[in-house]
Amino acid sequence: MKTFFSPRTALAVVVANMIGTGVFTSLGFQLVTLQSGFALIMLWVVGGIVAICGALSYAELGAALPRSGGEYNFLGRIYHPAAGFVSGWVSATVGFSAPVALAAMTFGAYTTSSLLPDASDQATHWVERGLAVALIILLTVIHTRQRETSGTFQSVFTAIKVAVILVLSAAGLWLVADYQPISLLPQSGDVGAITSGAFAVSLIYVSYAYTGWNVATYLTDELEHPQTSLPRVLFAGAFGVMLLYILLNAVFLLTTPRDLMVGEVEVGVIAARYVFGDAGAMFTGAILGVLLISTVSAMTIAGPRVLQVIGQDIKTFGFLSKSNRDGMPTTAVMVQSGLALAFVITATFDQVLVFAGFTLALNSLFAVLGLFVLRWRQPDLARPFRVPLFPIVPLVYLALTIWTLGYVALERPQEVAVSIALIGTGTIIYGFSRWRFERA
Repeated sequence: MKTFFSPRTALAVVVANMIGTGVFTSLGFQLVTLQSGFALIMLWVVGGIVAICGALSYAELGAALPRSGGEYNFLGRIYHPAAGFVSGWVSATVGFSAPVALAAMTFGAYTTSSLLPDASDQATHWVERGLAVALIILLTVIHTRQRETSGTFQSVFTAIKVAVILVLSAAGLWLVADYQPISLLPQSGDVGAITSGAFAVSLIYVSYAYTGWNVATYLTDELEHPQTSLPRVLFAGAFGVMLLYILLNAVFLLTTPRDLMVGEVEVGVIAARYVFGDAGAMFTGAILGVLLISTVSAMTIAGPRVLQVIGQDIKTFGFLSKSNRDGMPTTAVMVQSGLALAFVITATFDQVLVFAGFTLALNSLFAVLGLFVLRWRQPDLARPFRVPLFPIVPLVYLALTIWTLGYVALERPQEVAVSIALIGTGTIIYGFSRWRFERA
């Protein structure tokens, strides 16, 4: 008898998939070009609004077109199978493998800086990469066994993650006697900061931190009552995470001098060292490292489902559809983890972050645009859930996403070129697979 993931497990996957590398690392990059406290907080408000609008749009798509695979399913059925394949190719390579690598690398960085604060840079580098590799391999083993074990592991670690963030935020605000001289309320000149190119580029880091609000749509076939539970899971995940992100970044800005965080990756450890002292920072850094386990775990659950449905639909990739007796896509999990390991060994953090953020935003852009196409082409299609305030909600998502992508294309053309090359490669692979199938 087939087992299913409960809505609670799906919500845990969404929350854990979102709260990971981005929120613990992006503030340092944002501070390089933005100094306004209000603008920095508004980044997370705007990013949250975008995520909520996107989640509501995906909820309608997921209820109307119920199948696992996320954008692969949506774009393939709305536009063309080639669009679906390219979207799935992007999700498999950048959407999950790259974020798995980033989260695992951050896990290694936090854990190493806490346990080996005085180690040399060379030794630290190898320890960080070794821990990242070990984490990916461990979670690959866990998520290629039973669905119940996989879901329980995810739910427990996500609950721990949320509880620890709330406790650490409250402790930080309570222990600091004098807050930093920064205003989180609007000041003169903040409008200019919010409408600047620096704000738009910083939104890419924020959008990367919010990446994952759509992840429940990758599990539709394995979710209990997906047409009714999916909209609730998507909205609750996006809204709850937005509140946590605003709280966490407010705590960072109020308790820790900006000069210490500018351009730094390990913002969480830096803030903890300043607030709690060296001993407390070692403990906090280790905890933050542990929290990232749930992030890597969530993406190891969701991402392979894209590869699995590609294998079901395209004969050339049929090997990806193989699963064990409990329905877990073992081959797809191992393929995604293999790609993530390649990123860990070869890539640099900042390049992967901007490249992945741009590509994923582009992927979601076409999915939300597909909502309008689907309503036009199939007005009588059963829609158990409809986007409230249509067309305002999806238009807000599209407008803010296009604005951000435009600025990133101007500011970071190299990463955009890599993104386009990745999409082009996916198109070529699809064409080759169809040609091979027709000749067979």
